[in-house]
Amino acid sequence: HSLKNKCTLFKFKKLLPDQCNLLICADEIQNHCDLLRQWLAPSSVRVELNKKGFHREVTTTVEFRSKELSSVKVLLIHRWPRDVYVDPYQLASLSDQNNWKILLDSAIDLEVPAHKASGFVTYVYPFSTGPTSKLFKVTIPIHGRYHKPSFDGKMLKSVDIEVPELLLRSEKCAQLSSLEPHTVVDAPCTASNSSTCSWVKVKPQQDLNPVSFQLPVGDGSLVAHVCGGTLLVTMICCVALSKYMWKHQVI
Repeated sequence: HSLKNKCTLFKFKKLLPDQCNLLICADEIQNHCDLLRQWLAPSSVRVELNKKGFHREVTTTVEFRSKELSSVKVLLIHRWPRDVYVDPYQLASLSDQNNWKILLDSAIDLEVPAHKASGFVTYVYPFSTGPTSKLFKVTIPIHGRYHKPSFDGKMLKSVDIEVPELLLRSEKCAQLSSLEPHTVVDAPCTASNSSTCSWVKVKPQQDLNPVSFQLPVGDGSLVAHVCGGTLLVTMICCVALSKYMWKHQVI
């Protein structure tokens, strides 16, 4: 007989304690998988951009339809373009103020310009102190990178921020194959990146367009003028400083 059938027989027979623990586990697992399936119902995911200029804030709001509270873990996967970066030191300083933890897939160079940088991925783990909330809000500070001067007259560079992927996991639901047609993917279990777990990807209610903002770009046609002016000012300052040192016998 299958384990599920044994669990049914348990209702009519008195079993030893060890046997009881073994027999009721299948029903418990099924219950947790049913709760996870409820959370997989189409959810609302919104992304907003705040602040202006090179320093912005990306706020992601996730709202679930399910009213059942359970030990479901939530993961947001942001795939960032090379035009922006996050400051690991800033994130660390804000960690005590946030109700989420973040994991970077690679080291971040804060100084490199956009044309020498690469896109990167962040894994964001929202959490709550009580039962799992229906509403999560995550605000991540991002910073724009400098771009090459433009020689075609375009003074602004458009940057697209994609909507993050929403993943769910329940430690007590191991039968993820029963959650089809939802996709199962592997991702770090926690922000400590000590191990990899299977997560279920939530399908959005509708296809969401990325949010965009623009970064200023230098005018390439002015490069010669700027370089010439800088060199001229430098030479004038050197001559003036040399005359002062000669006049006052400064060695």
